[in-house]
Amino acid sequence: MRDTELYAQILGVKAPWFVDKVDLKVSENSVDIWLNHGPGERWPCPECGKLLPCRDHAGERVWRHLDTCQFKTLLHARVPRVECPEHGVHQVLVPWAEPRSRFTLLMERWIIDVLTECSTVEGSRRLLKLTWDEVWGVMERAVRRGLSRKEARPIHYLGVDEKAFRKGHSYMTIVCDLMRSTVEHVSEERKKSSLEEYYRRLSPDQLDSIRAIAMDMWEPYFTATMAHVPDAGAKIVHDRFHVMKHVNGAVDKVRKQEHKALMTQGDETLKGTKYLWLFRPENLPAKHQPTFDVLKTSTLKVAKAWAMKENLQSLWGYMSPGWGRRFFKRWIKWIDRSDLKPMKRVGQLLSRHLENILTFCRHRITNGVAEGLNSKIMSIKRKACGYSNKDHFKTAIYFFCGGLDLYPRSV
Repeated sequence: MRDTELYAQILGVKAPWFVDKVDLKVSENSVDIWLNHGPGERWPCPECGKLLPCRDHAGERVWRHLDTCQFKTLLHARVPRVECPEHGVHQVLVPWAEPRSRFTLLMERWIIDVLTECSTVEGSRRLLKLTWDEVWGVMERAVRRGLSRKEARPIHYLGVDEKAFRKGHSYMTIVCDLMRSTVEHVSEERKKSSLEEYYRRLSPDQLDSIRAIAMDMWEPYFTATMAHVPDAGAKIVHDRFHVMKHVNGAVDKVRKQEHKALMTQGDETLKGTKYLWLFRPENLPAKHQPTFDVLKTSTLKVAKAWAMKENLQSLWGYMSPGWGRRFFKRWIKWIDRSDLKPMKRVGQLLSRHLENILTFCRHRITNGVAEGLNSKIMSIKRKACGYSNKDHFKTAIYFFCGGLDLYPRSV
């Protein structure tokens, strides 16, 4: 079998294209393959598909293909141009590569696979022996391709959270589909306009199809949702884990204040106990159990604050907002009668947002999926040693967490 026939079968080249020449350069570890076509062929306009004669050819282009054994494989061709009466002069589409790509379809798919496994452009670049710009270009094209293919579908349960881009209160707003565990939207900052940018992309039917939205108590997100989502007041669910984070913070403030007061008297009872008060009882390490059993039954103020925090956990077991409201009223009376100012402040915060805390009783959703995606995003960011460009960061989030169809068309 001649080398041209061998490569025609390997590459899957079909008429009107054929392999014209193969040049093996052993000293350079490369194989160069020239593709050509016969005379008199008619080519479809890339815009409308109308068959037209070849007007002329563009200059020779080169595409990187999958390696032949250890040899770098390059395809060469002069692409025909057609003159469409309606759309003007265009290069025709070639079957082995996408427009404006310097890689064949199979090579681009392989680069996407390596990127997915490595999670970093730098690691993929070293394995593939490509430049950083070449690999990043494939990632950007894959994301553009995936976003353009994304169909407008109903999303019943959304999660809204923020992700720190870098230190200094620089944030990104992340919107995710809680059922599919995918990132649906990324925008800069954590302002009202950041979330509105997503809602404005949705059709009226998509907005109507939203059943519940999990978020923290950040006012701009709440305001944006109320302005755009029908019946948003009954659909916003303040994430239970963010609620308990506020309560845990209040318990820790009580501990700090009490520890400071005790230390002035030389009492080190609370020294080294910070995390004992923040653990859920079932997660407390066994080695700390005897110490904590004594502390939690003491007359310490932090013991009372801890008991209030643990008692509030019962709220999440209610299936009826009415019964949940009755429970909360009893709990807040306990808080108000205490002399623990941090607990009173957090009680006032929860009272202001009570209606959208109680929506959990109906919808039973949390931002756990969003937090999981945030952890994945953090891992990607850490492996890349951070991102200095917000657009690059957004591209990476969509690539690894967007659930997009990233691959080019099949060969």
